[in-house]
Order: sequence, then structure tokens, then C-alpha cells
Amino acid sequence: MTTIIGGGIAGSCLAGGLARRGEPAVVYEQQRPGPGAGAFLFIDGRGHEAMAAMGVDSDALHGASYALSGLDYADSSGRRSEMPSRGHRFWLRRNLMGVLSEFVASSGAELRHGEPVTDIALDSAAVQRGSRAEPVAGLLVAADGIDSVVRSRFEPERHPVYAGDVVLYGMTSAPLDPPPSSSPAVLHFSAEIAEDGSSAATLGHIWRPDDPAALWFVRIAREPLAGDSDDLGMRPVDDWADTVLAATPSNRALVSQFLEHTEMVHVSNARNVPLDSARDPEDSVVLIGDADHAITPAAGVGARDALEDARAVFDAIIGGTSPATAMLSRREQLTAERAATQRRMPRRRTA
Repeated sequence: MTTIIGGGIAGSCLAGGLARRGEPAVVYEQQRPGPGAGAFLFIDGRGHEAMAAMGVDSDALHGASYALSGLDYADSSGRRSEMPSRGHRFWLRRNLMGVLSEFVASSGAELRHGEPVTDIALDSAAVQRGSRAEPVAGLLVAADGIDSVVRSRFEPERHPVYAGDVVLYGMTSAPLDPPPSSSPAVLHFSAEIAEDGSSAATLGHIWRPDDPAALWFVRIAREPLAGDSDDLGMRPVDDWADTVLAATPSNRALVSQFLEHTEMVHVSNARNVPLDSARDPEDSVVLIGDADHAITPAAGVGARDALEDARAVFDAIIGGTSPATAMLSRREQLTAERAATQRRMPRRRTA
């Protein structure tokens, strides 16, 4: 038996994939099945390969997303670079969760939804939901995100830390007229470089002529926002318009166009979950995705990393090997890939 806490992207793929291979799986998720809400994301070929390896239908995945033509980068110091798509596809998160909800529903996995898991008793192998303690059997997989309840019990000293950026996601309410001068179906990044050479802010956007909306985000290096939660939620765009314009002087006309056609933005403090002090996983408890190694959205590979974690655990269970060993190998891979990415990125600053 595999018990999965969190029925998001990775948890759903793992639960559905195991059940389809005859391995009993239970997944706990607060939200009801279905697309839900959420912003947008980009998943590369490796992420889609991981989903297909766990049994998600590739045609369904392709039908609910679209391929990127490429990715490009420019900054205010004049540096430019382009990268061809490596199987990248653009997703509205609700569309991806719609596909995965159907995948889980038809797999035979048991889905327990409607109440959040508020605590885990690792010593007695039970989850707390409301006033009830429910026993769990077999492997416990934490796929419950950056504020993981499982991690809080398994590794109480390892906490999320502010990553140095406030991130805003926006979606225009109508097609832009005239359309942006940037190439369509390309993920564009435009960085503002400070006098000391550090990255002060980054604008990202993507659009297509046949889409009803353009999607954009801004990452601003600054002190964290105060509030009851680091995920501060939806805010009127007018509350942030001046801040966004001030942070993106190299793209004032484009940003003004986005702001004019956007009603609400999602605002959050970007956070990381450090790996350097992580406790080794065990064959009774493993953490995957943001529960184990969240990283600022600057890297753009969070969903891919979580999906490859889920595949590693899936392969270990199906192959009769150790899920803990599989996740140790994943951590080594992640650490090496992040170090290589960091060497290529401009320095970042907070103000």
C-alpha cells in the first residue's frame, strides 16, 4: 500500500500510475476532484516523459496544452540568448489537473478528499483529518507542497525560506490589440540588471494569436511581503501597477499594455526548501516535489522536478527496489542541475 498526502500534479500521477499497475494507492487531497483553479506553468519534455511513463495518456496531455516554439532571454545590459524548445508545453494549471483528475478517477486509486490532513503521527502511522485519526499502511509519500504537514513531523527543523523574490502572475482578460511585437508561442524573459550586475527584476510573457488572453509574470527582488501567508493570493492589479512599472523600465510599453488588460494578479513570496540539511528519506516515508526541495519560480522547472520525483518512486515500487534510495539519487541529480543553472544565471539582489 502507498499512501500519498497531496493530490496535486505529482501526487495524482503517482497514485493513478500505481493503481493502474495493480499497486494499491490512497491519495489524500483537500480539494474536490476536478480542474480547480490556479495559474499557468511550463513543463518540458522530461516532465511529459515522466507523466507518460506513469501511464498518463500522451494524446490527452497534448490536447490540453500547446507546444512552445522556443524560449528567449534579454536583459537591460544588452545580453540576449535563445534556446529551442526541449519539449516544452504551456499549461493552464486547471487544464492539467482536469486531465490528471480523470487519470486518477479511472485508475482504481482511492481518493479521500474534502478535509485537509492537519497532522501526521509517524510513530503510530496515522493521519489526522478534522477530529478523526485514520491509520495508514505501507509507504507514506509527502506530495503536500512547500508547507508540507509530513515534513513538519519528519523534519521539524527544516523550514521554507524566502527566496528573495516577490512574484506576480497575470492573465489579460482579452486579446491584446495590437498584439505584442514579440514572437508568439515563445516564452520570453526580460531581466532588469542593476548597476552592480545583479538581477533586480524579470518579466516573463507568452501569447498566441488564437488565444483569448496573454499570460505574464514579474519577479521582483525585494524584501518579503508581510502577511498571514506567503501565498498572498489574488489582488487587484491597480494595487500593484506602479510597483510593476517601476520594476520593469526596459519594457514599459509592453507592461503597460498587460496591466491595462489585466484585472487581478496572483501575488506570493517565492520560497525555497533547502536540501543541504535534509534528513535522509526512509522506505516508510519519502518527500517529493515542493515538500522536499521547492525552489523559486525563477528556475521554471518545479513541476518537472516533482514529476521526476514521482516517477522515481513509481519505478522503485513497481521494480521492487527502495523508494528511499531512489529519492537520494534524485537529490544528487537536482543538486548538480541546480548548481549548473546557477552558474549561468546573473547574480540576484534584494532591496
